[in-house]
Amino acid sequence: MRRKRPDGLRGKDGALTQTWQVIAVRAVSHVLILCAAALVLFVTLAPAHAENLLIADVTPLDVPANLAVLRAQPALGATMAPLEPGQQPLTAALLANYVARQQALRDFDVNAALPQPELNSEVLLGYIARGSFGGNGALSAIDSFATSSAPAERALSPSVLAAYVESGYQTTPQRLDHANTERGCLAQAIYHEARGESEAGQLAVANVIVNRARSSKFPSTLCGVIYQNANKGRYRCQFTFACDGRDDTPGERRAWVRSKDLAQKVYAEFALGENVGAVPGSTLYYHTTAVRPSWANTYNAVAEIGSHIFYSPN
Repeated sequence: MRRKRPDGLRGKDGALTQTWQVIAVRAVSHVLILCAAALVLFVTLAPAHAENLLIADVTPLDVPANLAVLRAQPALGATMAPLEPGQQPLTAALLANYVARQQALRDFDVNAALPQPELNSEVLLGYIARGSFGGNGALSAIDSFATSSAPAERALSPSVLAAYVESGYQTTPQRLDHANTERGCLAQAIYHEARGESEAGQLAVANVIVNRARSSKFPSTLCGVIYQNANKGRYRCQFTFACDGRDDTPGERRAWVRSKDLAQKVYAEFALGENVGAVPGSTLYYHTTAVRPSWANTYNAVAEIGSHIFYSPN
């Protein structure tokens, strides 16, 4: 017996088809589900209704009393702690004392405070091994006292050492002080004699000072050349600024810095025995173009740089 199919379904070539009623029911169901979801999202995401507030109606809250007291306290705390032993308020006198102490600490020479070793063969040979400005100056000095033709190291003896000491032996701190003094004298001369000149003009003036120190006609040190006869009275020295009675303290900071830098360079060349090269080594005199001294006719003019004319002896 053939079984009857349910209502609403018909078979055709073994395939099932849906009736229009079933399709309509399912479509309506889908539409209802989508509407419900949209309603839920709208209710969830919609902003709450806010009342319009007028700015004039908004006033700040009063600051709590304890907070006001805390704000009124100084940054270091509610009360000033008493000074501990040794602490003092900063005053002008205390500041001046601090500056003086720091300066004293910076000026303290540790090497000078230490006991200086006795000059013996071992110390001197170590000094020779380290060398000095211009090569082995110590070795050359000792060799000049040695009567033997053997190297100076082999000729060292108490008598040779004693002669070397008497000739002007200086400890390292003494040598440093001498170098600093020489550079200072040269910087003063460059500043006062040629601070308005170009670098070439300033170098030429420094060159004349170096040439004089290397000449047997003048003192052998830069300071000796610059301040020669300065103790004989007003305007009787070689360089006017050295005996004109005026304060030699530099007043132009940039010019003074330039003078010190150039003096550092020229002094190194002088100590090493190198030529400065601005003017010939025979150049010993100069004057400004604003004057014409009588001695100018007796020397040979070798260069004119800036406002100075430079001369060599005949």
